[in-house]
Amino acid sequence: MLRFAALGSGSSGNSALVFSDHTRLLVDAGISSKQLHLRMAKLGITPESIDGILLTHEHSDHTRGLEVFCRKVNKPVYCSAVTRESLSSGFENPGGWRIIEHSVPFSVGDVEINGFTVMHDAVDPMGYVFSCRGAVLGFASDLGHVTASMQAALKGVHSLFIEANYDDVMLQNDNHRPWSLKQRIASRHGHLSNAQTAALVKEIATEGHLQRVILGHLSEDCNCPVVATEAVNAVLQEVAANKVEVICAERDAPCGPFPVNNMAVDVAGPPDDRQNLQGELALFI
Repeated sequence: MLRFAALGSGSSGNSALVFSDHTRLLVDAGISSKQLHLRMAKLGITPESIDGILLTHEHSDHTRGLEVFCRKVNKPVYCSAVTRESLSSGFENPGGWRIIEHSVPFSVGDVEINGFTVMHDAVDPMGYVFSCRGAVLGFASDLGHVTASMQAALKGVHSLFIEANYDDVMLQNDNHRPWSLKQRIASRHGHLSNAQTAALVKEIATEGHLQRVILGHLSEDCNCPVVATEAVNAVLQEVAANKVEVICAERDAPCGPFPVNNMAVDVAGPPDDRQNLQGELALFI
């Protein structure tokens, strides 16, 4: 059974877990190594049990804790060659690097992964589709425009993690950001607005497979969970997808885990490493 949990999502740092009964993957490490350990502990998962780390792009809010975390847990990092080069200065990962290419599927354990191109002001940003035993999760964080190829990659997902960074009106009315920054945020290589995210969700929901949407990377000043969820729920009503659950990931705490495909729910819950956590956490607290 495939599951998803956000460890934290926002401009202060982003990280998530995707895991099956046999495979555990960390997606991004934009919070400190200590916080990664603490938040995994809340889910009953030891960092040592992770099978690999996937990077969406090199920005610090997605990689801030990566180097220290890798030195502690000695796990392989999966990313594109250009992303790896952007992080290479003084950083030799003891667990090694696994270079991946866009639209070339690969597997880690029993989870198949397919990376796809997204539009963001990073060197080679990527989103992912995770598949395991009929459950399909789409993951796309930090992008300014939805392309046809991205939409095609996300076709048929059961759960979708997608950023909903800002509300158009709240961004324009914000007095803290200069006009140049507002332009960057709203550009085709910036971030998605609630309206853009809702339009993508609407297209995916019409296929009839979508069961859950987790909204991430909400701006602290230019968005709020109520506004974001209302925007997405409104379009779901238009396509009679009333049963699709819409959740906002939290900024500074874990959210989940959620089954990717509700039809495959089991009663056992997520894998639990609590018997090993005390020794693990003693190194970081």
